[in-house]
Amino acid sequence: MSIETEVKICIADFPKFRLQVDALGGAMLSGRHFEDNYIFDFEDARIRQGLCLVRVRSSGAKCFLTFKGPPKRESLFKTREELETEVGNATIAKEILERLGMKVLFRYQKFREEYRVMSRGQTGETVCLSMDETPIGNYAELEGSEQGIRELAGYMGISESLFLRASYYSLYLENCRELKKPPGDMIFPETGNEKDI
Repeated sequence: MSIETEVKICIADFPKFRLQVDALGGAMLSGRHFEDNYIFDFEDARIRQGLCLVRVRSSGAKCFLTFKGPPKRESLFKTREELETEVGNATIAKEILERLGMKVLFRYQKFREEYRVMSRGQTGETVCLSMDETPIGNYAELEGSEQGIRELAGYMGISESLFLRASYYSLYLENCRELKKPPGDMIFPETGNEKDI
């Protein structure tokens, strides 16, 4: 079991942000790669109602099965239990969950690149910084300790008022409301079902 603490930040100028990340001198954990994500729930939506998440993620040749517990309330940061393991076959993982009575609630895609950077503050803690290109815009995720995230964000000139606790599902629904369009899945038009697992 591990505890995940993170925030998202909307990135208005992606090339400029990438230059800023490069200037931090962090270690690249993974170059730009495609991720296809499936969120599962039961018909009665008990997982979502419990503010939990069950996900199958396909990332290149790898696949991960993830459970996330409910986030801690009344916090600037999204802190929750995370259980994740690599599985050998995304199609079979998806089918197992369906045989258990679950169904796909939401599918979302993104291109992600990941870095490990120093927080640049008094603690000098390591923070995982991910840059995500999604169909609804570009975001960064900062994951680490609360203090490490605060220090890195401050060093980068990012105000804590810009921290987002929202999931991509919530951000997508908000985007649909703003555009007055019915929600579906958050996928790139050019990929369609080609990346289906």
